[in-house]
Amino acid sequence: MSQFIVGLTGGIGSGKTAASNRFAKLGIGIVDADVISREVVEPDSPALQHIAAYFGDTLLLADGQLNRPALRQTIFADPAAKQWLEALLHPLIASETLRQLQSVQSAYALFVSPLLIESQQKSICDRLVVVDVPGSLQLSRTMARDNNEQAQVERIMASQVDRETRLAAASDVIDNTQGLSLLDLRVSELHQQFLQLATAKSKSTS
Repeated sequence: MSQFIVGLTGGIGSGKTAASNRFAKLGIGIVDADVISREVVEPDSPALQHIAAYFGDTLLLADGQLNRPALRQTIFADPAAKQWLEALLHPLIASETLRQLQSVQSAYALFVSPLLIESQQKSICDRLVVVDVPGSLQLSRTMARDNNEQAQVERIMASQVDRETRLAAASDVIDNTQGLSLLDLRVSELHQQFLQLATAKSKSTS
């Protein structure tokens, strides 16, 4: 298990995946909470069966997969439903996250999650990286990517911690407004920094 864990977060549409993909190309093991959240509701999983029983089979696609856009619309319109879903999924996601982090063998692990700051997930991280863009860019990117209406994207953004709070919590910031070449450069700089910090921590605990 990697002893050094770097958390990576950012608001919807900020470019967390673009950044984490670049760390992966540098040989770093990635644990992604969004990926895990899909894994725990795969067809025939107990969690998906609970969701279908609570919300109805209309939230299942013809192939048995969860209709995630429909679920997203449902829970953002109903706070009680959102609370029920989080109570079901968060313990499952936390358990699988820990299992995957323990299996990472690279010099450090990158834990990617949109909820690092507003949850207790940040407590397991040695560094906290925020991928930052202005809210207007989050909105336009997410609408183009997911084909969502502006009002829905705005509700999602409002449910997340605000930009100022993210930046105040950050150990390091990736400005993702300047294009992919500068994103590559910034990730490379941080990678070298984290390698040094991971080595130092390993020596201090050995």
